Order: sequence, then C-alpha cells, then structure tokens
Amino acid sequence: MGRHRPAADQACRYRLPTLFGLTRGEEGAGGRIADICHRRSLALAIAADVDLARTLGADLVHNPSGPTIDLPFSRSVHSVEEAEDAKADGATLVFVSPVYPTRSHPGGKALHRPQALRIAKAAGVPAIALGGMDELKSARLEREGFYGWAGIDAWLGGRDA
Repeated sequence: MGRHRPAADQACRYRLPTLFGLTRGEEGAGGRIADICHRRSLALAIAADVDLARTLGADLVHNPSGPTIDLPFSRSVHSVEEAEDAKADGATLVFVSPVYPTRSHPGGKALHRPQALRIAKAAGVPAIALGGMDELKSARLEREGFYGWAGIDAWLGGRDA
C-alpha cells in the first residue's frame, strides 16, 4: 500500500497466494507465507478461497466466492452499485479500480478521481485506490477520503499510461 499506513499494530500488507501461483492443496507454500505474516504481525489476505483462508488462519478473504462468510472480506469494486453491494454484504474493505489509466489494463476505462471518490463513499468502509497510482495522486485521494492505495508500477519505478 502507499504512504499512508495505519498504526503498526493494525498494518495490513496483502499476501495473496494467487500471486505466487498457489492453488488449493498447496497449503505447504501458503503455510510458509502465513507463518511469515504472523511472525511479522502482518494481516494475511487470501484471494477467493475461503477454505484455504481458514486453513492458513488468514485475517481476510479478498473477493470470496459464494454468499456471506464468517471471515472479514474485501471486494474489488468498479461502480457505485458494486460498492453498495459490498457494503450490504458486509465487506470490511474495498479496492476501487481503475482510478487512473494503467499499463496493467491497457485500454481499460479509468474511473478518474470524482467517480472513484463517489464509489469509495458509497462503500462506507475503508477504500484502497488502485490503477495508475503513485504517491502524488494518492496524497490528494487520501485527503479526500481514501484510506490508502496500492500499485505495481509505483513500486517498480515504471510510469503508468
């Protein structure tokens, strides 16, 4: 996530096993990642797989499949309607994207700041900005209501479109 970080005891860094190519049945590698997160007091989020999240003692499930679950969860949202649905379903956190044009989704239609802010507000929970983000863009969004931001190129020294 970006410059804005919560207090150390609440810090969240997302370790999504799908980024490492892990799938169901490969809890050994996931277990090693979970151990690192637990030792470093990092929140562990697992993408989609509620059973794997339970097995690994995850703190959050991102975009869980199926209806409501008994674990905190986050959702990716791209419209006010999706944000309202996430809120109604009990999401703990939302990822709003793509706020700006980004190389990871060439040709994708960006929301831009005003619409992204409407979506974040509609969610009623902490919102993380994704898509074409950097520290300068995030500072304004955070002053206007976003909780934080995440990105790829911002960390690799690349420039989004």
